[in-house]
Amino acid sequence: MTFTATRPSPGRLQPGIRIYAVGDVHGAADRLDQLHALIGHDALRAPEPRKVLVYLGDYVDRGPDSRGVLARLLAPGPPGCERIFLKGNHEMMFQAGIAASRTPELVRFWLDNGGVATLESYGLDPAMPGNWAAAVPAEQRAFLKGLRTAWSAGSYLFAHAGIRPGVAPDAQDEDDLLWIREPFLSWNSDAAPPGVVVHGHTPTRAPVVLEHRIGIDTGAAFGGALTAVALWGDRLAFAQA
Repeated sequence: MTFTATRPSPGRLQPGIRIYAVGDVHGAADRLDQLHALIGHDALRAPEPRKVLVYLGDYVDRGPDSRGVLARLLAPGPPGCERIFLKGNHEMMFQAGIAASRTPELVRFWLDNGGVATLESYGLDPAMPGNWAAAVPAEQRAFLKGLRTAWSAGSYLFAHAGIRPGVAPDAQDEDDLLWIREPFLSWNSDAAPPGVVVHGHTPTRAPVVLEHRIGIDTGAAFGGALTAVALWGDRLAFAQA
C-alpha cells in the first residue's frame, strides 16, 4: 500500500518541505519496516527537496519486539529523510522502570501497561528483578535519554499525546505532552489551539482529522494498523502497515 486518499489538511506547510509522522509503534518492528519502505518509496518520488520523518513516541511496550524497534530507529532510516524522535509516555515508564532508583509501585504500573513484553524482548524475566538497565544496550539508553517532547513546522505541532488547552506551545508541561487526553481531545473548535496538533497516544480504528488535531495512533498494539501521515502544502495522505 502507498500513501493514498490525498485530501485537504487543516494545517499548512511552507513550500519545499514534506513531513511524514509515524504513530505509536509499540514493539511492532516488522510493521515499522513496512512503513519505512512505504515512506522511502514516497520520499523518492515527492518533489519537495526537504523531507522530515517525525516519530511520535511509544516505540516500546505491549508488542513483541521493543528492542528491535529501538534498533531500527538507531539504524539509518528511509533515504533522504531527516528524522525527529519524540518521547511517549511508554518511554518515560520504560526508563523509570529500569532505573536503579525504581520503586515496586512504579515497576508494577509499567509492567501492567505493557512492560512485560519489553523486558522479554531483552531476554529478561519480569519476575526476577535485577539490574535490568544492564541488558539494554548503552546506545539505546542514550537514545531514550535524548528524545524530544515536541517539534513544530508550519502550522503543525507534533507531540505524543497532545497539548493543554489555553497554554502556549512553548509553555506546555511535559506530562501533558506525553499523557494528556481530556480536555485536549474534545477541545471546542471555538477555542481552537494555535495550529494543528499531530499526535498519537489515544488509539482509534482510523486516523482522526479535525480542525485542531490529527490523531494517528490506530492501535498497532491491539491488532490495528501502524499508521503514517504525509503532510505537504495544505494536503495530507495516509499509509498503513
